[in-house]
Amino acid sequence: MKSLRMLMPCCLALMVMTASAQESQETLAERLVNLRGQVDEIQSELDIRREEHKNRMVYLTAQLAELEASRDREALRLSQMQKNLDELREQIASGGMNSDTLLPFALHQIALLRAQISTGFPFKTIERLAELKELDTQLSNGVITAQRGINRLWAFIEDELRISRENAIYSQSILIDGRNVLVDVAKLGSVMMFFRTRDMDYGRAVYSSNGWRFELLKSNSEQEQVARLFDSLRKQIRQGFFELPATLPPGLGGQS
Repeated sequence: MKSLRMLMPCCLALMVMTASAQESQETLAERLVNLRGQVDEIQSELDIRREEHKNRMVYLTAQLAELEASRDREALRLSQMQKNLDELREQIASGGMNSDTLLPFALHQIALLRAQISTGFPFKTIERLAELKELDTQLSNGVITAQRGINRLWAFIEDELRISRENAIYSQSILIDGRNVLVDVAKLGSVMMFFRTRDMDYGRAVYSSNGWRFELLKSNSEQEQVARLFDSLRKQIRQGFFELPATLPPGLGGQS
């Protein structure tokens, strides 16, 4: 009887220890399940971040290629303009040339500039072409001498070179969906241009094999990027890092 009384507490203690061990195993198993779930969530998030990073690098590579293409086009145009300016200087410096001699040269240079502007960067194209047309008409009709026309042409080319270096906001009329609309444009040299309508819609000038066109931005994030650019230029902040929408269509290295 005495042995039985001693055995019962031992059995109870063993049962308690067994139950405790079983509970610990269940708790551990539950923790392992939770940890495994957390690991899966972290892995999924890591995969998403990797994909975002990959897409980001593709986007930046496309933008770099776009800027390099625009830079090369602009460098070629500026090189031709500088050549024209040097020729003008040589003609003027040579002296002894009368109006009849300079006139064909001046008209030829005007024709070259008109061709470049017509197919080039779409900044105030109508106004710039109108200025050249007026100069051409005055020279052709003898309203001004060739010497004076050369001086005005010289000033025009120097102004073109200045425009190519400017980052600033202007107002101009552009064609959107078949309509002429007066907008504010943010011009970055002669490489990129973005616009803002009076209704605070934002868009971009897009270069393609058929030339430049203007289109509205549909993405909220891209509209915010351009809005920040306008705000910075308004505050006279013309240098720094700006994330901007691509200005080449997908087929030429940009993104839609």
